[in-house]
Amino acid sequence: MSFTNGTMLTLTTAALALTSMTLTAEAAKPAPKAPSGKLLVYFSSYTTGKTKGIYVYSMNPKTGHLTAESVGPDVENPSFVTIDPSHKYLYAVNEVGNFEGKVSGAVSAYKIDQKTGALKFINQKPSFGADPCHLTMDPTGKCVIAANYTSGSTVVLPVNADGSLGDPGCVVQHTGESVDKARQEGPHAHCAVIDPSGKFVFVCDLGADKIIPYRITADSANVDDAGLAPTTAVPGSGPRHIAFHPGGKIAYVINEMKSTVTAFHYDASTAALKAFQTISTLPADFKGSNTTAEVRVSPDAKFVYGSNRGHDSLAIFAVSPVNGTLKLVGHQSTGGKVPRCFALDPSGTFVIAANQGSDNVVVFKRNKKTGALKATGQVLNISKPVCVEFLQLK
Repeated sequence: MSFTNGTMLTLTTAALALTSMTLTAEAAKPAPKAPSGKLLVYFSSYTTGKTKGIYVYSMNPKTGHLTAESVGPDVENPSFVTIDPSHKYLYAVNEVGNFEGKVSGAVSAYKIDQKTGALKFINQKPSFGADPCHLTMDPTGKCVIAANYTSGSTVVLPVNADGSLGDPGCVVQHTGESVDKARQEGPHAHCAVIDPSGKFVFVCDLGADKIIPYRITADSANVDDAGLAPTTAVPGSGPRHIAFHPGGKIAYVINEMKSTVTAFHYDASTAALKAFQTISTLPADFKGSNTTAEVRVSPDAKFVYGSNRGHDSLAIFAVSPVNGTLKLVGHQSTGGKVPRCFALDPSGTFVIAANQGSDNVVVFKRNKKTGALKATGQVLNISKPVCVEFLQLK
């Protein structure tokens, strides 16, 4: 299946009515309340700079003020992190091309102190692919799934009862290439994201121009694509990250090389994606070079945000409560260069952007009615920040 830049497919009357009811009901839900307990933020980074890896901060949920708490154990390039469903463990990819003398990166496991959020290193396992750049965890907490960028593969590692990682239970090698011979000479897996049902994981492959679904068998740390069809992007799009609407029937994919976001109808019974809109992340008059990175849906499902690297902004899209289409309503400078990851706090009140190119992290207050962002004045100096991950302690 392909999707076309700038093209929106026409919805059938029945499909539109069904989608309308679903999205309207979802939008009618009350906005999440501000966190009542201690709210933590983990910032991971590339250690090729001056940083040591993963920084732990606490955040005031009313003001957005960040306070330094601790620094995680020094490991190499913990570029992306995820937290298990019990909130007891954190896992990080180690984005390197050589690990223990082999062409591989690694995945590290940490125990989270339930009072302070401090990290204690547990163990580390190879990813059996070079430069893992993203990871996720299945809803049962039994396995971690990571995307190896340079090797273009997906790896699944079992999680033991003590939070430690076991040897990989499954490694799936992607195949394919696309039109940009400099960047798409072969597969390059860029993210692994679980769908709302918890049954499937989607891997965006920038090199092959594909969005690949896998069925998860958590007990055996295995994934498979039997009977599942990948979605093929317009050649040269470079799909990078995917985010699901909370209603579970729509997904948004940000395309790194085309600087666009594509909206898909999602069938959770077959893991099928059907595109119905593609929209630019850039202002109409922008003439410079740009690539995109992260895409997020606000907790209230009213807005979608995407990061521009080059324009150095967050694109702000309003989500139609009728059919999930996007309307560009503005841009917010990230206050730095090359914004990689960004995240919304659990209440949707604040957005934190990690500017990898300018070694800083910037906090924004979000207007929940308009989606607009306003800098709070809080800026952290962190070398080569990549990922932002929130955790609410009980």
